[in-house]
Amino acid sequence: MQAVAQNWLVLQLTGSGVALGITVGLQFGPVLVLGAWAGALADRVDKRRLLMATQTAAAFFALILAALTFTDVVTVWMIWVLAGLTGVATALDMPSRQSFVYEMVGPDDLANAVGLNAVIINSSRIIGPAIGGLLIAAVGVAPCFLFNAVSFGAVIAALAVMRTGELRPSKPVPRRPGQVREGLRYAWRAPELRVPLVMMAVVSTLAYNYSVVLPLLTKDVYGRGGGAYGALSAAMGVGALAGALLMASRARPSRRLLVASTFAFGVVTVLLALAPGYVWGMVLLVPMGAAGVLFISTVNSLLQLNADDAMRGRVMALWAVVFLGSTPIGGPLTGLIVRGFGVRAAIAVGGVAALATAAGAYWALRRRQLRAGSCEAPVCLPDGPAAGDAFCEAVPVSADGAPAAAAHASSS
Repeated sequence: MQAVAQNWLVLQLTGSGVALGITVGLQFGPVLVLGAWAGALADRVDKRRLLMATQTAAAFFALILAALTFTDVVTVWMIWVLAGLTGVATALDMPSRQSFVYEMVGPDDLANAVGLNAVIINSSRIIGPAIGGLLIAAVGVAPCFLFNAVSFGAVIAALAVMRTGELRPSKPVPRRPGQVREGLRYAWRAPELRVPLVMMAVVSTLAYNYSVVLPLLTKDVYGRGGGAYGALSAAMGVGALAGALLMASRARPSRRLLVASTFAFGVVTVLLALAPGYVWGMVLLVPMGAAGVLFISTVNSLLQLNADDAMRGRVMALWAVVFLGSTPIGGPLTGLIVRGFGVRAAIAVGGVAALATAAGAYWALRRRQLRAGSCEAPVCLPDGPAAGDAFCEAVPVSADGAPAAAAHASSS
């Protein structure tokens, strides 16, 4: 609701697409700039208390925007300041919120929890804009900001009354210099982390820019209006909801699912670029939404399961950076492709990038599997054969047949 109302308010005040782009950049830019540092902070402090602080800050900023709008003194620079401050709160919040899921449910139920979280997010993306649009039409934008501010009370209260004895908190890491660089080195040296992160960076930057592409596809390619744009968005949301439910039903994520969902996303994206008309576009957006959410949720789960407890905050910060932080880069880049070659070309570039990413990931994982074949005793990761995955790590064995080293030696 807040996102719809804020964008509408900026357009009311300025009538400028550039001003709207600046607003979006200010919201997501802090994640790109502060994300890695926020991950180090998440590993050093109590995540629940940090979340209470960031949620309180976000509620305060929404309340200020509501007050400015109700009193009719709001200007675009005020919105930009508050958008930037909210972006900072989001940057600090995201790594702790993602890694806190692991502390709440543990490894056995992590994939289900990530899937259910995706169900909630995608349901809100369908329901929230609809309610926001009705409120804007009936009473204006200010109540949307007020309701958003009040809604944080439920989140803060839920965090406050949690039975902390049932959590599985990781031991806080003592503060020391170089922790951000240590997290970057750790993620890069561990293939089980590096491969999903690189895949996420490529797909998010080149293929997951539908806030830019979908309005242009509706208007310039299909020659339709706002109602058709809403219908296309809803179709993608329905598919995303189905994909999230599928993820929530899985006991474990797997690398096979990671590669397959990326490949499926690329195939459907290329087909969308070639779709002859509006109806075909709407049909294709359903499986596209499903494949996209499966990909994102699988990356999230694999990163959390394969990261050391002491590094999980920093690893999930990198996930946030490549997912949300890529928006200020991917959005303008997609816009340039649209300007030079057209909307269909921009969509096709994203689809080909996803296909190439899936092929590269399969080659990298297959190569690891072949290398591991020379070892005498395979040690399978949590997403190994028990989960239907063909990819295992292997380690040398000692004379008594026991593994000589752990499969996941920390590279920090």
